[in-house]
Amino acid sequence: MKNSKALLVLLLLMSLLLTACGSTAVEGNLAQDGENSYYEPLPDEAYEAVEYSLYPAPENAYVGDVMPFVTTDGTLELYYLYDTDSNGQGYHPIWKYTTEDLCSFEDNGEMLPFGQMSDPDPALGTGCVMQDAEGLYHLFYTGHNDTGNGGMGKECVMHATSSDRSNWVKDSEPVFYAPEGYSKDDFRDPEVFWVEEEQCYWLLIAAREDKLGGVVAKYTSKDLKDWVLEEPLIAPMSQYMLECPDLFRIGDTWYLTYSWDCVTYYAIGESMNGPFTAPADNILDGKGLIGGSGFVFYAAKTAEFKGNTYLCGWIGRAGLSSDSGVYQWAGNVLVHQLVQKEDGTLGVKAPESFSDYFTVDKLVPAAPLTDGVTIDGRNISLTASEGSYALADLGTRPATMTFECDLELDDSGRAGFAFGGSEKDGTFTALCLDAGEGLIHYEGYEIPDLAVYDPTAITAFDFSKTDVHHIKLVCENEIVVLYIDDAKALSSRITHSVDGAHIAVFADGCSATFSNIGMKVPE
Repeated sequence: MKNSKALLVLLLLMSLLLTACGSTAVEGNLAQDGENSYYEPLPDEAYEAVEYSLYPAPENAYVGDVMPFVTTDGTLELYYLYDTDSNGQGYHPIWKYTTEDLCSFEDNGEMLPFGQMSDPDPALGTGCVMQDAEGLYHLFYTGHNDTGNGGMGKECVMHATSSDRSNWVKDSEPVFYAPEGYSKDDFRDPEVFWVEEEQCYWLLIAAREDKLGGVVAKYTSKDLKDWVLEEPLIAPMSQYMLECPDLFRIGDTWYLTYSWDCVTYYAIGESMNGPFTAPADNILDGKGLIGGSGFVFYAAKTAEFKGNTYLCGWIGRAGLSSDSGVYQWAGNVLVHQLVQKEDGTLGVKAPESFSDYFTVDKLVPAAPLTDGVTIDGRNISLTASEGSYALADLGTRPATMTFECDLELDDSGRAGFAFGGSEKDGTFTALCLDAGEGLIHYEGYEIPDLAVYDPTAITAFDFSKTDVHHIKLVCENEIVVLYIDDAKALSSRITHSVDGAHIAVFADGCSATFSNIGMKVPE
């Protein structure tokens, strides 16, 4: 009897999909099964990986620290450190992407090569691109040489110029090394910009002061040549270094971003001179927890682009094992759009331009895989007792898509999205929203293991602020970015979600409702 009913429901699902072929309507696209007696997964659909469009990386290489520059004609240029698995004595030349919409990127190739071992820059480090009042372009960057440059220090500020941002000429000598009282070997990531109110240039740099520890050092100059050391812009006395500092304003509020501990942090100031104070939760994307490793989203700097402020960084490449929640240095470009909250804190959401990329509504079939599942149109309610879970299959995950829904979750419940359930691999791993622990995480655990093992890659989130949370997933191949309430993101590499894997929703030992479900794919 059970098998005959499963066959009947399967035929109904196929009929619904065939009837809707060619339609972009979303309303009523979920299959009905009021008796919750259908336990077979939905049939697999064809799957084909796509070229990275939203999250680019060079062929057989990786994107390291990103240096954004917005041109006068409205193009966003992302200069970046080019990384490979086979770096030699010289490494990290600076390459460049350009984009008009954050949905497709042109790889412009190498902009600045690394030097010889006899030079201060056999390895290049992060910097910035800016334009002076006469129209000349400047690339300030880090020179790194492990030999120590004859006692001057391993790191220094370097400089190159260009008239077209394609052909760059290096200065023969460094701009300067670390001053007295600062570490000679930790002096990197210059950020240079004109300050109209003070009629001078500022240069911010990640440095380590002998007594204060990691600081953002500040220099000023009238001519981009002679630099005067000022007091540090921020000295939190909490991190070894404050890498890739970036100063920007939204409205009347100033923000300072910096990176360490495999994380990009931010602090808030009333003026560009500070003082800068970190809010209680000053991390906008994920954080690795295994031995302080796991570059979920790192080295982000901002760009004001077409009326919005974007946080431009990278998601680390997979670690020694897939779906571990541990990511190595350098990977793919990753850009979040910043959202300023009423209290001045920041949130993140998917770039608005993604709505022009994902334009086709895709029908979402649904079928219960366990008891405790009720499907009603675009809404799925899940109820599971302690020690069990409820799971509903939504079919094969497209290679690239957005998935949106509203989520109601018990105060101490665990729910989220699961990937797997195909003919190749019937297991499901969980992208978990844990209200009880105030965490969102993914590390390749199967649903029953969520209560057994500790998370390894997390973003903290306070679920108590509202009863209903809006979730948006953006997926491109194995990269899956979860946004919640325009407040937080968790960026992951979920290899268990590709190659024909299904997407599902689950509740683990609690009740949860996923409503207003919708999926979009590119045309």
